[in-house]
Amino acid sequence: MPTTTPRQDSPPTRPPRDRRRRRVIVITLLGWVAANAVALAAAGRALPFDWPGVGDRSAAGQVLDADLRALEALLIIALAYALTRRRAVPVPELAARAPGRRAALRETLLLLAYGACGLLGGFVLARAFGWHPFGFHLAGSVFGTHEHVAPAEALTWACYNAAVYGVVPLLWFGRRHPAAALNLTSRDRRADARLVAVVLLVESVVQFAALRPAIVGLDGAQLALGVPLTFALFLLGAVLPAMVFIYCLLVPRFLRLTGSVAATVVLGGLTYAAMHLWDAWTVFDSPGHAALSIVFLLFTYVPPGMVKTTLTVRTGNAWVHVWAYHALVPHTLVDTPHVTHVFGIR
Repeated sequence: MPTTTPRQDSPPTRPPRDRRRRRVIVITLLGWVAANAVALAAAGRALPFDWPGVGDRSAAGQVLDADLRALEALLIIALAYALTRRRAVPVPELAARAPGRRAALRETLLLLAYGACGLLGGFVLARAFGWHPFGFHLAGSVFGTHEHVAPAEALTWACYNAAVYGVVPLLWFGRRHPAAALNLTSRDRRADARLVAVVLLVESVVQFAALRPAIVGLDGAQLALGVPLTFALFLLGAVLPAMVFIYCLLVPRFLRLTGSVAATVVLGGLTYAAMHLWDAWTVFDSPGHAALSIVFLLFTYVPPGMVKTTLTVRTGNAWVHVWAYHALVPHTLVDTPHVTHVFGIR
C-alpha cells in the first residue's frame, strides 16, 4: 500500500491589496525623507520665501515644522478611519462612480491637462494686470505677504477659480453623471455631521495652539465684516474649486485606475499640491530656489490634500472635507486678518 507524505500547509500569503498598500506607504515615506534631504541640502541657513507669518525660524526649523504638520495630518487620517470604521463606503462602490478603466484613464488625463491649462490661464490673466498668478490660494493666504494685494485681484482670483475649476467641470460632468457619482450626496447625514464636528474641533484646537492666529486681535467690526467676507471669498476661490475638480471628479477616477485607497489618497495629496504651483511665496529664479519651492509646496499641501482625500473616500461625500477641514479651518480662521487688510476693513 503506497504511503503518502502529509502535505505541508503553505505559509499564508499577504493579499495583493495589502502588498500594494504597503508598497505605496513605503514609497511615500521614502519620498518624504528624500524631500527632507533636498530641503536641508539646498536651503542653507535660510529659505528664500516671503513668509511674514512664520517669523525668523531657521530652514531646519521649517523642515521640522513640516514634518510635525505631516504627523498631525496622519493623526487626523487615523481619527477619520476610527470614526468611520463601521460605515466606510466600500471601495468597489466608490470606484464604480467613475466609468470603466479606459474611459476613466482618458477622463483623468483630460482633467489633469485641463487643470494645467487653468493654471497657465491664471498665470497669463493675472500677470496681464500686474497681479500674482492665480492658483488655488490667494496671494498672502496662510503665510502672509509683504506685497500689495488689491481688492480687484482678490475678487478676480475668486471668480476665475470658481468658473474654471468649479462651474465648467461640474456642468460638463453633471450632464453625464448623477450627483451621487460626483460624491455630492451623503449616505448618512448624521454620521457625516458628527465626523465634521469632531475633525473641525480637533483641527481648530491644533491651529490655535500651533499658529496662534491673528484673528484674535481683530475688533468686533473687523470680525463682523471680515469673517463672512473671508468665508465667501475662499469658498468661491479655493474650497469649491478644489472640491469639484479633485474630490468630486479626480478621486473616484484615481480609485478606479489604481484599485488602491492608499494610492488614491497620495494622488489626491499630490494633485492638491500641484494646484498651488503659483503660490505667491514660491521662487523660481534659480534651480536651487525652484527645487526648494517644489519641496515646500509638497510639504505644505500634500498632507492636507491627503486628509481631504481620506475624508472623501471614507464617506463618499466631498462636502465633508469642505466643512471639516477647509472652509472654516484653516481659511476663515487664518485668512480673515489678511482679507480685512486687502479690503481695508478697519
